[in-house]
Amino acid sequence: MTDQTSEHTGGSLFAPHARLPNGWQPDVLLQWDKHGTLTTVRSHTPADMLKAVARLQRARGPILAGMPNLHSHAFQSAMSGLTEYRAQAADSFWSWRDLMYRFAARISPQSMAAIAHWLYIDMLKAGYTSVCEFHYIHHQPGGARYAQPSEMSQQLVNAAERAGLGMTLLPVLYQYSGFDAQAPRQDQQRFLNTPEQLLVLLESLQRSHPETAQRRYGVAPHSLRAVSEATLTTLLNGMDRLFPGAPIHIHIAEQTAEVEACVANAGARPVRWLLDHFPVDQRWCLVHATHMDAGETQSLARSGAIAGLCLTTEANLGDGIFPARDYLMADGRFGLGSDSHIGLDWRSELRLLEYGQRLMRHERNVLASTQHAHVADRLFDAAAQGGAQASGRDVGSLVVGHQADFMVLDPNHPHLAEQHPDSWLSGMVFSERNKTPIRDVYVAGAQVVHDGRHRDEEQAYARYRQALSKLLQ
Repeated sequence: MTDQTSEHTGGSLFAPHARLPNGWQPDVLLQWDKHGTLTTVRSHTPADMLKAVARLQRARGPILAGMPNLHSHAFQSAMSGLTEYRAQAADSFWSWRDLMYRFAARISPQSMAAIAHWLYIDMLKAGYTSVCEFHYIHHQPGGARYAQPSEMSQQLVNAAERAGLGMTLLPVLYQYSGFDAQAPRQDQQRFLNTPEQLLVLLESLQRSHPETAQRRYGVAPHSLRAVSEATLTTLLNGMDRLFPGAPIHIHIAEQTAEVEACVANAGARPVRWLLDHFPVDQRWCLVHATHMDAGETQSLARSGAIAGLCLTTEANLGDGIFPARDYLMADGRFGLGSDSHIGLDWRSELRLLEYGQRLMRHERNVLASTQHAHVADRLFDAAAQGGAQASGRDVGSLVVGHQADFMVLDPNHPHLAEQHPDSWLSGMVFSERNKTPIRDVYVAGAQVVHDGRHRDEEQAYARYRQALSKLLQ
């Protein structure tokens, strides 16, 4: 039995079943305080105890902790379908990037706000209850500064708050177009800052939108090709002074061309170089890390950092397949991101993670373990915990002291009806239906999705369509 209790003044919910750190448990009582922090998580709750709980609500199905989304470029969600054609002989990540830059050049503060608000509502409906926003459109088209250096960042913070989504905002340091401090391209001017400028941006954000239990700040050196060792050192020293312990995210080893360029210019593969030159630890999230050799895989696992996997985007861009089996066998930690948002469903990300391994190895249930026979259960728990670590927030698990972020499942859905709880996650991840099994979603104890709908859905979608119509003129 799980029984953790402390003082509470907020809400409460009773669920017939909930997935706790020790698996699916019956008769679960959740209580949280006015800040949305869980104060009671108790399974096998006696009926007489329930009668004594004031204003007790009853969940309309089993409860599952909300999934943190550890990697998002919000504006790219409006590009879905716009790059799915071949315009040249060689079509790759790099040709896609050119098209993405053209789209990014048109984004205004108003369109960023509308796109992000609609995207964050969609995330909530999918069961993502928090997001790490890897944000690099800082300036006006052409690179001129906004009067308020955090103008674009504020649009994202406000959009998350309006939607009711928890956020870790990660302003990006971008300085160069390639290794060896190559001069930035003209279409990268909106992204550029020095470490000092980026720290000023973060200080501005902290004054206008202070950190809370629902909002955290970190930093994202874009990639090893976009920063230098010296500027990355300056940035991290500044963060240690202003935001000690803050999350650090970086794109790394996504493409073979990037790996080859790093070897040619720095004498080492990207993950190896980073691990050898910086104290990579639990604060770090290495996004993608797709192309690692065996030594890098083992070393990253030992570091305690998170591998940020974005399976649907990585497949869409032709990036490659992450060495998941070897990484998990070495006790490596990972989380999930929807990245470009061509997919917005943690179930699809987990399914593709396992299916990629099956296709490579010609086996089934590759990512099961001796402790976890059910692949979906193992991957869900690991992704939720890894996403929470990457966000730097107490989320991703139904335990006292964490945020009351969770989804209520439909007990009559084909993946759940008549099934034993041990099969619920397997059915959700490895079967596909048009109807979502997610009925309601709560963030910090507040219900933000009811019967699959968000309170602001119609108005947010109308503003999104208006913004998109201008962007696509």
